[in-house]
Amino acid sequence: MISTADFRKGAKIEYKGEPFEIVDFQHSKVGRGGAVVRTRMKSMRTGAVLEDTFRSGDKFDQPALEQRQMQYLYEQDGLSYFMDMESFEQIPLTPEQIGAAKKYIKDNMVVSMLTYRGEPMTIEAPMFVELAVAETEPSFRGDTASGSTKPAKMETGLAIRVPFHIQIGDVLKIDTRTDDYIEKVK
Repeated sequence: MISTADFRKGAKIEYKGEPFEIVDFQHSKVGRGGAVVRTRMKSMRTGAVLEDTFRSGDKFDQPALEQRQMQYLYEQDGLSYFMDMESFEQIPLTPEQIGAAKKYIKDNMVVSMLTYRGEPMTIEAPMFVELAVAETEPSFRGDTASGSTKPAKMETGLAIRVPFHIQIGDVLKIDTRTDDYIEKVK
């Protein structure tokens, strides 16, 4: 059970028979009445955002989410196909189900898929990914000012800012939570 006191951004609850992820919340106490928690939640099934208010201390069930290791195979007709690493079953997902993780996924990458009662919900990209630089401005001798950056487009289409010494073809380690450049791998 999850209490309203345990609400955090990214926490998952079961509400009205459906899994939701907490997007934002705010505890407030008004006058003599009890404290309330104003909450914005995103449905993990449909992606719809719902705003609701709960009394402080209300409890919710944790959704029966299962995490499975999946390998990205290919994209066809607008669907992305993933293979379960245990059963070798291929599962097609829509761009809405993949969500923001799409900009980090490349062929044969292993990712985590969250399922709810056997139904695929979403893909979670690893915390750090290694991607090659596809496009960036050329480096010039003398571009060594510390803290200066230039735009770069990665092999998956992700746009980030990188130091001046980075060139096309370099493989970079990127933090998927913030889209920040961490280090040069090769």
